[in-house]
Amino acid sequence: MGRFATTVPLYEQFRPPYPTEFFRAVAHKVGLRKDHRLIDLGTGPGLIALGFSPYVGCIVGVDPEPAMLAAARQAAARTSQDFVLIETKAEALPMDVGRFNVVTIGRALHWMATASTAALFDRLVAPGGAIVVCSSNSASDGRNPWLGEYNDARRFWSGSAEGERFNHVLDTILRGTRFRVSGTIAVESIHRVRVDDLARRVLTFSSSSTAVLGDKVEAMLQDVGKRLIPFSNAGMLDEFVVSTAQVAR
Repeated sequence: MGRFATTVPLYEQFRPPYPTEFFRAVAHKVGLRKDHRLIDLGTGPGLIALGFSPYVGCIVGVDPEPAMLAAARQAAARTSQDFVLIETKAEALPMDVGRFNVVTIGRALHWMATASTAALFDRLVAPGGAIVVCSSNSASDGRNPWLGEYNDARRFWSGSAEGERFNHVLDTILRGTRFRVSGTIAVESIHRVRVDDLARRVLTFSSSSTAVLGDKVEAMLQDVGKRLIPFSNAGMLDEFVVSTAQVAR
């Protein structure tokens, strides 16, 4: 069982969402077309690949976690979307997987080693193609007054998770390659979120998953809820979300 196995039922529902406008804006800026092929590395439940699916002709998702791929398969079935899924680490993709007009990565870049990822980009990205690294996070500029307390709670309840994190940025990976970062696209959105759901979001992180917390899950949920209730209105909070795409060509 992988480090994200127990996060699968929660990940799609509780992580900060990517709005439809994000995919539209990125597709327009990058110049995606229906004859393009897209591969999503560390696809998880397929949120990014499926979000871009209306703008390309073929989507492929790669993930080492079988349960995540099962969730992606179910999400594709709900929208009758063809979605090729490959169970492996991105660095271990077979040489015959082909080339793609766009390579996307969501919340997975920090799990990928610099040298092998740079080499992977070199063989996956077709001439004229792009690398798009996506993220969607709670705005940290003060518009979410509850965020500091929430992050304190996350740190308090976090334990250890299997796997090496590299904590690098795209510029570092691309140093010495043919690719250069060409810009960042940002789309802001706002939605209402329940305090209970924000508490459950803690369980979507590998360092504070159900597998890590064990019999402390209920105590964590109660603690996070108690911390956030003073910021809420009838148990609801506004969440300002910033979704970004860093583009390299």
